[in-house]
Amino acid sequence: MTKTSEAPIGVFDSGVGGLSVLGEIHRLLPNESLLYVADCGHIPYGEKTPEFIRQRCAVIAEFFHAQGAKALVLACNTATVAGVADLRERYPNWPIVGMEPAVKPAAAATRSGVVGVLATTGTLQSAKFAALLDRFAIDVQVITQPCPGLVELIETGDLVSPAIRNLLRGYVEPLLVAGCDTIILGCTHYPFLKPLLREMIPDSISLIDTGGAVARQLQRLLSQHQLLARGPALESQFWTSGPPELFRNILPLLWNKTGNVRFFTV
Repeated sequence: MTKTSEAPIGVFDSGVGGLSVLGEIHRLLPNESLLYVADCGHIPYGEKTPEFIRQRCAVIAEFFHAQGAKALVLACNTATVAGVADLRERYPNWPIVGMEPAVKPAAAATRSGVVGVLATTGTLQSAKFAALLDRFAIDVQVITQPCPGLVELIETGDLVSPAIRNLLRGYVEPLLVAGCDTIILGCTHYPFLKPLLREMIPDSISLIDTGGAVARQLQRLLSQHQLLARGPALESQFWTSGPPELFRNILPLLWNKTGNVRFFTV
């Protein structure tokens, strides 16, 4: 299928977390039309097998391909680890952007030499994350902190309750005790907790996520393929494999506007 510059971009995540990446893409590339699938019916990916995640990636990618999307963004660290290589092999001429925890910029930014990582269990246990540490974190100490339960609370729109405060504090305090001066937000859901995190950590500690870097890489690939849109962008479209009403209710909180949400039946 020949792609045109005015075709949309497909973005997906296991849930609502990828909206943090969608926001970065929209800010950098306001002329681009965006399609988003939240695979909420199968969240969290971090607790699923790699084979299951690869199957979901393939189903969603084929959906976007059928929608005429000119590029694909895996706005999920766990999905990238499990599925991006297969997708690039299956669609060799399709610009595909994945995500990975920001180990390289964090290693460059740290002054204490101690970097913390908040991420899902699946991301932290992956071979790709181990390879990132081997490549970029030779001279720094990396303290990893799996964060079970955070994604599920964020999925409900809970960004401030006592429950999520207590859960997050329990994950952050060991990193502070260890002397981390840089913390990687290794899941696309976690940038929505930045205001809460800022209440818990000193201003001197840097919070790093990769949404902006993903948007810039997408911009580079679209430019290389002469696919940058001139605009104006069409209204963003959303699908979810969970209850559409729940996703519709959370959109104004995480996307800052309402949107058309349909049920993703595949």
